[in-house]
Amino acid sequence: MDEPPARQSLAAAGTADTLMPMSLLRLLPILAIASLLAGCERGDAAQANPAAVGEIEMILIPGGTFTMGTAEGYPFEGPPHEVTLKPFWIDKHEVTVGQFAKFVEATGYITEAERFGWSGVFSEKTGHWEAVTGATWRKPMGPAAPAARADEPVTQISYNDAQAYAKWAGKRLPTEAEFEFAARGGLEGKTYAWGDELYPDSKHLANIWQGHFPTENRHEDGYGAAAPVMSFSPNGYGLYDMAGNAWEWTADWFSEATYAHGPYPRVNPTGPPNGEERVIRGGSFLCSDNYCTGYRVAARMKSAPDSGLNNTGFRCARDAE
Repeated sequence: MDEPPARQSLAAAGTADTLMPMSLLRLLPILAIASLLAGCERGDAAQANPAAVGEIEMILIPGGTFTMGTAEGYPFEGPPHEVTLKPFWIDKHEVTVGQFAKFVEATGYITEAERFGWSGVFSEKTGHWEAVTGATWRKPMGPAAPAARADEPVTQISYNDAQAYAKWAGKRLPTEAEFEFAARGGLEGKTYAWGDELYPDSKHLANIWQGHFPTENRHEDGYGAAAPVMSFSPNGYGLYDMAGNAWEWTADWFSEATYAHGPYPRVNPTGPPNGEERVIRGGSFLCSDNYCTGYRVAARMKSAPDSGLNNTGFRCARDAE
């Protein structure tokens, strides 16, 4: 599994294959960030769903014990093991562009992509990573592309940016275990948030890539890039987009040996005490069945904390009181 270059490398090389902060050097190709047809229509933010740009509804997830991980994915996704969690609240959907805009307006916060002056975008046209000047949460595919809709998941957000928002909102990022438990929606041992079939009854239940990545995207689910939140059916807990649309930051440091070597806490685990990259979960609109399959409930990937990409966002959680 090749790992793309970090931001320093990209900047130094000045090529499409070399990208971003520390982040981009270690960015897994599996993240496959995309600019996807910079000229494609993204819609008018004024038409955004009001329910997706107001205060985010949170869903109470009951505590319980479940089997986390899988023996049928990447080696660092197993072995399967029992984990017990206390109840917690989690956002019903990903934080949207409109909701992040309220945070920026209230605090004057400047994201890391804005401070760097550029961010990483994968060009479907060239099939290469590109360092795009001016790519930010407002225009995640670059200044020449349309602005993101207010009801789309906010992307080009680093872990540090997500942390800042969560603190402002009086929340936190979910742990990796909380994310997987919530994504399963009460289903035990299933491959996806809805069961074991990717397209049950030929239905598209998540915003992912249809076709052979990266040469063909048939857009059969109706989207070539991020979709407005809540565009697909919720899981058993009433949560939207726990699979596909945008990768989501979790609070945990990443380690390939997190599950395999102990002691790994089996009650309310929070991951390794330190590391270089944070766990991301859920997959994105760039994940396909031939590449990544990050939309599986047990799938886990990583990214450096300063990376903001156009298919990476987040949602928040908080302790149940």
